[in-house]
Amino acid sequence: MFNESEADEKRYLQWLLARLQRALNRMEERLSAASRDVLDAKRYLWQNAAMLDPAERAAQRVEVSSMIDIGEKNAATRDKLRKLAQSPFFGRVDFRTEDRTDAEAYYIGVHSFADEASQENLIYDWRTPVASLFYDYGVGPAAFSAPMGRVEGEVTRKRQYKIASGEMAYMIESAITINDDVLQKELSAASDEKMKNIVATIQQEQNAIIRNESANELLIQGAAGSGKTSVALHRVAFLLYRFKERLSSRHILILSPNKVFADYISNVLPELGEEPILEMGMDDLAAQALAGVCGFQRFHRQVAELLEGEDDALAARIAHKASIAFVRELDAFLAQAEEVYFEAKDVVVDGVKLDREDLIARYRALRSMPVLPRLDKMAAAIAGSARDEEGDKPSAATSRRILAEVRKMFKYRDALSLYGEFYRATGKPGLFRLRSGKTAEYADAFPLAYVKMYLEGAEPYAFVKHLLVDEMQDYTPIQYAVLAKLFPCKKTILGDGNQSVNPYSSSSLALIRQIFPRAETVELFKSYRSTLEISRFAQRLKRNDKLIPIERHGDEPSIVACVDPAGEEATIRGLIAAFESSEQRSLGVVCKTQSQADAWHARLKDAWPEIDLLSFDSERYRDGICIAPAHLAKGLEFDMVVVPSADARVYRTELDKSLLYIACTRAMHKLTLTYCGELTPFLAR
Repeated sequence: MFNESEADEKRYLQWLLARLQRALNRMEERLSAASRDVLDAKRYLWQNAAMLDPAERAAQRVEVSSMIDIGEKNAATRDKLRKLAQSPFFGRVDFRTEDRTDAEAYYIGVHSFADEASQENLIYDWRTPVASLFYDYGVGPAAFSAPMGRVEGEVTRKRQYKIASGEMAYMIESAITINDDVLQKELSAASDEKMKNIVATIQQEQNAIIRNESANELLIQGAAGSGKTSVALHRVAFLLYRFKERLSSRHILILSPNKVFADYISNVLPELGEEPILEMGMDDLAAQALAGVCGFQRFHRQVAELLEGEDDALAARIAHKASIAFVRELDAFLAQAEEVYFEAKDVVVDGVKLDREDLIARYRALRSMPVLPRLDKMAAAIAGSARDEEGDKPSAATSRRILAEVRKMFKYRDALSLYGEFYRATGKPGLFRLRSGKTAEYADAFPLAYVKMYLEGAEPYAFVKHLLVDEMQDYTPIQYAVLAKLFPCKKTILGDGNQSVNPYSSSSLALIRQIFPRAETVELFKSYRSTLEISRFAQRLKRNDKLIPIERHGDEPSIVACVDPAGEEATIRGLIAAFESSEQRSLGVVCKTQSQADAWHARLKDAWPEIDLLSFDSERYRDGICIAPAHLAKGLEFDMVVVPSADARVYRTELDKSLLYIACTRAMHKLTLTYCGELTPFLAR
């Protein structure tokens, strides 16, 4: 048997590293030579510009551009070789097909590597079809899907490795899928300021999501710490590998909840050898959609209003616009508005007669078009076919007057006025309020965008071939209806209904399916982030009987009662000091609101000036001590978490309960809550 013992594997590793180093040296030489060639070509072009004719100059520029492209591809290959030189592989699976008597060993790594002379594959990319054996099967009967069809056989051996800086830290024989010992070692490690790739520990249920090629919309409901965002990013990496001929990073867009989270996940795809993907927030999307209509309140301001004040009328307005019934009501109104508000009439413009019946017929014949472009097309057709007494076409001025007359036949010329009419027509005028400066509430931003699309149409984002939507529970059905129009492409939509930062507008998996009825859905029940003790503690806040916490143990979460605010501050200072003397890398002080986070930052920065305060304006997350409101901490993880002010005065509503759950589930290894006065009833036994 090939490489039978651990000693054999270590010798094979050194043999492989030597070949990787030779390949890396050759690539460095090619890059150096290519760089010299580009400089020489540019120098030649500059020195001989006067003597070259235009065709020669153009040909020379094309050649330089081609050399640069080749150089960039070689640089990408060099970077992959450098990564492999640090850790060539993390797994091995021996597979015997039905028509063979001996098994073949496949070493699995982050990237593929073949011997340049023999073209023999020495390392297989984790995304290759054969690599699925490593994730999906233990020893025994197995199969994988290859380009030529399904390949059946038997896995005869599985091994897992930890290799760092070219040294093998351990090797584990694994008769089942990803060995729990390996998973425990990875999960027990300290956190990082960037999300890491999980290729060495992908679980079977995660692998099925990653390799799903068929779903037009894939909805992923995952518990806190289930790795749903990481799985979605690995899915992107797989799709880029699988469809490399027609899909690239520039064709993929992620709608992320904030800039901090976008920065936190930004390293995953580059780690996997792919270019970063485009990122946008829902606020950015709304700003583009509402350009020229009105301003609007940003999402974080809506959250802050709900948290820092009691406005039942605002909550009612938000809740009304967050239902599927609202989308249907708006659709019904717009369908009716198409007929009700178009008032055709006989008009004569500079001798050109506009006939009412003809106008109605033209209008209905173009019903597939948005209203305003439809009117413009009608006017253009009328002007184009009209003739005066001499048989001449109307002048440009007459054509403009015809257009103006036709446009006036639809009662509402802009989205804002038509949207206001929707509430008057349905007998609910109090549910729409503009704030000072013609600013719409956040709950009205996407309904307004939807109405604008009805009136004016909207160019879809044609360059986007796959859309990633994270934190799906925070978006409403009307937002998904807008996304469906703007992004007629494949989608991966993920989130957790228990982690809503706005219960008045939270969307469940079932609700989203009503917008995407053909979507495939999958749920992730295993939670990998927190220790068993922290997971059980969080269950006191949000019960999930389907949750399967990983069997990794640690300290029980602590709830520390403090005599007064000064005592609470002293307790938290002590916790920070203990963190600094530990081996942990990150501590999050997670507060209910931004104002509370600001206050704690002001109280603690004298002793720790480097302490990081996250706000909606923040663009990155760093290791160390971080203070953040819960709605910005969502998606992040910390080795240690401190939740201050866990008292009945601060955490008392259902929204507060959701935020407390989010705060507690950010902790990987240690969780402490502090309070003065009476403990929040959500934690009282």
